[in-house]
Amino acid sequence: MKRILLTLTLASLLFTTISAQFTPERKLRLAEQLIENYYVDDVDTAKVVQEAIIGMLKTLDPHSTYTTPEETKELTEPLNGNFSGIGIRFQMVKDTLYVIESVSDGPSERLGIQAGDRIISCNDTIISGVGKKNNDILKILRGPKGTVANLKVKRNNVPELLEFRVVRDDIPIYSVDGAFMANDSVGYISISRFAESTTDEVTTAMKDLRKQGMRHLIINLTDNGGGYLKQAIEVANIFLKKGDMIVYTDSKKNGKSIYDASTNGFFNGRVVVMVNQFSASASEILSGALQDNDRGVIVGRRTFGKGLVQRPFPFPDGSMIRLTVSRYHTPSGRCIQKPYADGEDEDYQLDMLHRYESGEFNSADSIHFADSLLYHTIRLNRPVYGGGGIMPDKFVPIDTTYYSSYYRDLVARGAMNNYSVNYVDNNRKALMDEYPNADTFISNFIVTPAIMQGLIDEGEKEGVKYNEEEFIRSKAYLEAILKGLIGRDLYDQSVYYRVVNALDPIYNAAVEIITTPAAYNSILQSPKE
Repeated sequence: MKRILLTLTLASLLFTTISAQFTPERKLRLAEQLIENYYVDDVDTAKVVQEAIIGMLKTLDPHSTYTTPEETKELTEPLNGNFSGIGIRFQMVKDTLYVIESVSDGPSERLGIQAGDRIISCNDTIISGVGKKNNDILKILRGPKGTVANLKVKRNNVPELLEFRVVRDDIPIYSVDGAFMANDSVGYISISRFAESTTDEVTTAMKDLRKQGMRHLIINLTDNGGGYLKQAIEVANIFLKKGDMIVYTDSKKNGKSIYDASTNGFFNGRVVVMVNQFSASASEILSGALQDNDRGVIVGRRTFGKGLVQRPFPFPDGSMIRLTVSRYHTPSGRCIQKPYADGEDEDYQLDMLHRYESGEFNSADSIHFADSLLYHTIRLNRPVYGGGGIMPDKFVPIDTTYYSSYYRDLVARGAMNNYSVNYVDNNRKALMDEYPNADTFISNFIVTPAIMQGLIDEGEKEGVKYNEEEFIRSKAYLEAILKGLIGRDLYDQSVYYRVVNALDPIYNAAVEIITTPAAYNSILQSPKE
């Protein structure tokens, strides 16, 4: 009888819905009720609703997304500036957790955990030898502030396991991962993301570089996937004058919002910005603002073209919808977002492949802009083009000179990282005695044939067969990366960039332009009539 009444109720609802205005909202609710009450098996309603939300968002645009509570935490944590953990930078080498570095003044450093230590277990959970991935390890090591991680640690030349009671604390996540002087007057800062602390980090790095003689600055935004709009605006403000437009957003439903520089920036020297096809979102806002205001030279390859503004809508269970609410435009009016067709996510995701196959990464001549996409910069009236992404002032083709399948396989199988970690682990004291600081290491350390043979042997162990022809082609690059990795593990991340940048054509082009006033000024000048 109960079943019959339910059927009649639903039938009545269906009739009422049909006879009234049959709105999409009513249709969706009715579908949910029909599945819940009539489907042949038990239904996980939460999963059905989640899949419905995902399906709806896929019909909109490539960047409106739904994330589970776990995915939301992983998405937001790198941008929040810190997390709670034990404070180490580590690397998994053949299922063994090697400590690369203890975070300065972090809980591990305060207890004496050293680079080269191997963490065997945490709170009786075995880490070594169980094939865990980095994300699995992070879940074990991280935890709420104030909780305890009881570690068992193996240290070279110490027979017994060492035990540490580490009280987890807030650990900063840095977005400036490299800052140094490229020469006597040019500073270099690499920004990996735009997080809560980015402006403070950039300001601190610039003040330090100024003390070393910096008058001009290279900003590396290659591979920077973006982050917080506010931080991109604040960094742009460092270089612009009060009232200069940085970016604006526009939407039929949400109107237009303009973001201007709030103060006169404190840096007046020459600026060159490095970008590539993976520079996106906030990176494009910063590079577009400097280009449109004729305040800096953009060097590299056309950026990604991610100019849709997502507003987060969190749910009580920790899940979240990030819904596109407007579009970013540069000061000249260019829309940063590259074209897309609603619901055709697969083709959108293949855009990089299409750009590569069209020859865009190798030649600026392969990039064609319609006249309707022509815009002009604010001060000098220079021509710039819309159509998605930021087209650099100085195009630099991708360099495949050193690339080979042998190099690719060494990296993919972990042989490069494994060997560098083991080399430092076995020679740390001798290396630090011979090279007490980063400068002496960069100037004097040589990757010897014996070291390269060790890399070849490590590759063989990982199933990478030695190929002499490809080894010779990639040798200079392999040596530079290996030296950079060793230097990073001995000192800090900046050493890696100082070594490897010498083989980066975008970096070399940036240095050439910023150190040659005539070349810099020839780009930043009004077009001839």
